[in-house]
Amino acid sequence: MADLSINFAGIKAPNPFWLASAPPTDKAYNVVRAFEVGWGGVVWKTLGEDPPAVNVSSRYSAHYGKNREVLGFNNIELITDRTLEINLREITQVKKDWPDRAMIVSLMFPCEEAAWRSILPLVESTGADGIELNFGCPHGMPERGMGAAVGQVPEYVEKITRWCKQYSRLPVIVKLTPNITDIRQPARAAKNGGADAVSLINTINSITSIDLDSMVARPIVGGRSTHGGYCGSAVKPIALNMVAEIARDPATQGLPISGIGGISNWRDAAEFIALGAGSVQVCTAAMLHGFRIVEEMKDGLSRWMDEKGYASVADFCGKAIANTTDWKYLDMNYQAIAQIDQDKCIGCGKCYIACEDTSHQSIHQLIQDDGARKYQINEAECVGCNLCEITCPVAGCITMLAQENGKPYMNWTQDPRNPRAEVVT
Repeated sequence: MADLSINFAGIKAPNPFWLASAPPTDKAYNVVRAFEVGWGGVVWKTLGEDPPAVNVSSRYSAHYGKNREVLGFNNIELITDRTLEINLREITQVKKDWPDRAMIVSLMFPCEEAAWRSILPLVESTGADGIELNFGCPHGMPERGMGAAVGQVPEYVEKITRWCKQYSRLPVIVKLTPNITDIRQPARAAKNGGADAVSLINTINSITSIDLDSMVARPIVGGRSTHGGYCGSAVKPIALNMVAEIARDPATQGLPISGIGGISNWRDAAEFIALGAGSVQVCTAAMLHGFRIVEEMKDGLSRWMDEKGYASVADFCGKAIANTTDWKYLDMNYQAIAQIDQDKCIGCGKCYIACEDTSHQSIHQLIQDDGARKYQINEAECVGCNLCEITCPVAGCITMLAQENGKPYMNWTQDPRNPRAEVVT
């Protein structure tokens, strides 16, 4: 059976599934319940200076799909609203009771050396395994010069990271904000400051919806609202890209990454790990479905690893990085065309409408003698864009087939159609 245990930046855990710093990790009661059902670690909800932050009511909103499926989740909750003394006491006890689980403490303090120098020994005395620097919170705290206000300035990221490495022996994980043009810049700064790892992504600035009766965005607080942090399955593609950018950047290559963003099942986790994440953090899925989802996550990942012959998480960590590149290095001579499995086709015509109206008019609609519709690919016109495959409601009905054309690999830097192509001799 596959071994799910990990050693992430020197932090050991029985499995890679950690709860992210958020409401689910705000107190000992929640964390103990999480450990009881099998979570490998937690990042305790962000601690700050006393007096603690004060939250508002309401705090959450959502972006829904069909049947009220929550696609994206928005929150305007701040860091912990409990005192430092209570949090530190509970962290100490939980770590004592659960020594095999990863206990990471998230921190957010002003950009002042004295503040960081004071808190770090207190956290270290709890027995925690590491600290995570919250440089990502996009709401409330940036207005106070913290959170994303720090994460968006690489110089600040490097400076505070260096302070934490100077005043603490614990592994330092820097949590990055996605609300930035180039995620590689703060990641490089974190590494330059001595970070042992980075975690990403934190939440994305968002307004999920407007109540058109009151003309107020949700969540509504006394007739007004504000932007919040967006998370959930909708942000997964953005998170995967940012993880990949750091994993394949020569300046940060090899820097451990804790992947966050829309992880809802074992497959999501496997994708993050394949792009270089050594651990994964979950929040929204646990809030929507409860802590027991980790049981399916562990079981599913273990079964898949057994099927693929991976004995440990490290065996496939980063496997997809080498296959992720810049657009200009893609093979211009590669060609694929769509193929419709007529036995699976239900004749809905969604592929035809999508292709005819918005793509390349490469699907023929044929009306049979009995009035039934049949759809066929016009191979001469098909550019292999995948739109028909995506719109088809039947899995496996439309597939993309690679075409043998006898042409060698040629990327855009070599393509003679590129006015700036490199001369190949």
